[in-house]
Amino acid sequence: MEIINEQALSQCIRDALRAELQTHFKTGGSSRQEQEERLLSKQELADELGVSLVTLTDWMKKGLPFLRLHRRVYFKKSEVLKIMQQDITD
Repeated sequence: MEIINEQALSQCIRDALRAELQTHFKTGGSSRQEQEERLLSKQELADELGVSLVTLTDWMKKGLPFLRLHRRVYFKKSEVLKIMQQDITD
């Protein structure tokens, strides 16, 4: 039983690849870079910012954006820096 022939499958793959390449070059790759941003642990972010874990936890309670995966907490550095810049300019 053949659901899709080889030529149709080949055309689907080419179309999908073409669409992905066009999207990538239109956005300059920035959306892919954001998706692939490495997540920082609490300790890594505290070290980066030069603050204690207690201070970081307080900031989380006040709205610092974080992600919870299972029992662990992670941060996107770009989101943290964006929030910090907003607080400075407000």
